[in-house]
Amino acid sequence: VRRRLKPLRTVVAWRGRAEWDQVMVGLYCGDSRLQQDALDRVSAWKSRYGPKMPLAVDCTAELIRCKVLDSSGRLKSHELILSYGLALVRFVNLITERKQKMSGIPLRQLAREVDIPIWVVDLRHELTHGKLPRLALCRKGCDVVLDWLRKTYWNRQLGNNLCEESENEEEEQEEVEANAELGNDGWE
Repeated sequence: VRRRLKPLRTVVAWRGRAEWDQVMVGLYCGDSRLQQDALDRVSAWKSRYGPKMPLAVDCTAELIRCKVLDSSGRLKSHELILSYGLALVRFVNLITERKQKMSGIPLRQLAREVDIPIWVVDLRHELTHGKLPRLALCRKGCDVVLDWLRKTYWNRQLGNNLCEESENEEEEQEEVEANAELGNDGWE
């Protein structure tokens, strides 16, 4: 007689659904103090999770870190351009890397397939190969990419509902854990 085995659980870096939701809200809230708290939590996750950290979480954190630095007034314009630039280049490269390696499809076409504005890919090209763009354009690129990440990744994790309390938190945590596995592949 075969014994029924429990499904394997995925180990994640966050404590539970509440912590995951709190970090997402903190990252996107616009309050630099709360954003810094969320960034600290993501850093702790990264130290626990290492290379398994979902790319979307990592990219979101890097872009939010740029916004926090920008609002602090501690960096000069040129330093901010470089900071935003690195985060934007990493975002475009990371989300298109696997597909581009497998198929050799041009970057602009891959971006179009996942609804990233072509001008963001062009901005990445300028940051990588050309003259550095204006700070205002880097800020706009950051905002567009953060919005794309929120819609494409974070909202899917939350089920598009920040307000409704969960009746079954364990079931939701399993969903977050399953989606975390998608974090490195599925959100592409």
